[in-house]
Order: sequence, then C-alpha cells, then structure tokens
Amino acid sequence: MNNLKLKELVEKQSIILTDAKLQQFDKYYELLVEWNTFMNLTAITQYDEVLVKHFADSLAIKSAIAALSKIDSDICKILDLEKGIHIVDVGTGAGFPGLPIKIAFENCSVKLLDSLNKRVQFLNEVITKNELVNVEAIHCRAEDAGRDIHMREQYDLGVSRAVSNLATLSEYVLPFVKVGGYFVAYKSGEIEEEVDCSKKAIKVLGGQVKHIYKFCLPDTDIERSFVFIKKIHTTPKKYPRKAGIPSKEPI
Repeated sequence: MNNLKLKELVEKQSIILTDAKLQQFDKYYELLVEWNTFMNLTAITQYDEVLVKHFADSLAIKSAIAALSKIDSDICKILDLEKGIHIVDVGTGAGFPGLPIKIAFENCSVKLLDSLNKRVQFLNEVITKNELVNVEAIHCRAEDAGRDIHMREQYDLGVSRAVSNLATLSEYVLPFVKVGGYFVAYKSGEIEEEVDCSKKAIKVLGGQVKHIYKFCLPDTDIERSFVFIKKIHTTPKKYPRKAGIPSKEPI
C-alpha cells in the first residue's frame, strides 16, 4: 500500500498527516477489507478508491471550513478541528466521515452512532487496533439517542454521510447539536432542490441553512457538496419522532 498517496491527497485539503496517522489509516483499510468479506460495509474496496472516495472525502470538511471562514469567521471559531471539538456522526456505517476525522484530528472527541450492531463491532475493532482515545461507537437508532439527555444538544458538530433526504437527516442529526453548533451534511453535487425542499423541516428543528460548499474530490471529477446548517434555537421536545417516522413522513 502506498500511503504517500493519501498524504498527497489530504495535503491538497490543507491537512498534514504524520507517519503514525498514515499507518492508522492503513490499518483502518486492512480491517475494512477483511471485515467486508463477511459483512456488507462498502462496495468500494480498491485501495486507491478507498483513499479518495472514503478517506479524502471524509476529511474534505476541513478545506470547506477553511474556505467558508473567509466569508464567515463564525465557522472557524466554532468548528476548530485542530483545537478539538465534540462531534457526533449519525448513521456512520463503516465509520465515514467520523472515524477519518478522528484519526486526522486527534484532539476531537467523536461519537459514532449506527443502528446495526455488527458495524459497531467493526468500528470498535478499528478503534482498538489503532489505540484511539476519546472516540466511542454506539449501537442505537438516532431517533432514540436524540432523546437521551446525555447526548441531546451536546455536540459542536453533527455530521452524516447517509443517503436519506436532507429533511429526514436533519431530524436525525439536529437534536444532537448544541445551539450555536453546526450540522454538516455530506451530499452529492446537485443539492439545491433537496435543500429547498428541506428548509421547512430544518427551521422547525431549530436550524438554518448557512452555506452550501461545492467541490470535486481530489484527482477526480466527482462533484460533492457540504450543506452547513447552523443550530439557531433548541429543537422542540417532540423531535425526533419515533423510530421509522422521520424517513416515512419527513417534516
């Protein structure tokens, strides 16, 4: 494996990875491929593709924050990954984007939430083998965890790379974000219509769309978007609704 490729990819995003962190990413990849032989974690298994479409994609939030800080100084103050912030990754799956963010920015505290226990077992294996601290994988549904007083409105940043529409994702993630914090949704390139259709839900849940940041993954023509949603006021107690309802009946 040529982990210098990952180093070069993320340097384009203004991220410097030490040799120790590059080794952690390689161990992550090895475990991902190993576990993927007996459970469905990802359709992407080729090393170079994982570097770009999973690792570099997860870490692209850093360059988005840096770029947006030039027009909105509020973002860099609240989302200072180098200094360390509290992050929750909802529906993390194989750990994207939360686990790469944790490896690259070790001062951050990260919670990884997933509804499938086998995936949580995989995440715990990656955490253990890489001797990561201040990161926890939790087996739970977002609708239940979002009502837990120990997790509700406790995080500076909520992230999700799940495929649900933005209205549904907002009901999953915004209850975790503290007032003044951000929910950043990882999305494909064409996002405007989806954002427009989700604005009612976002407002009801206490959020406001502040920025849409578009980019191409390094060394590709794959278009991606980040939707930066700021938490303006407390999420009403009735949200999130019971399991299954947010996806079936978006606000």
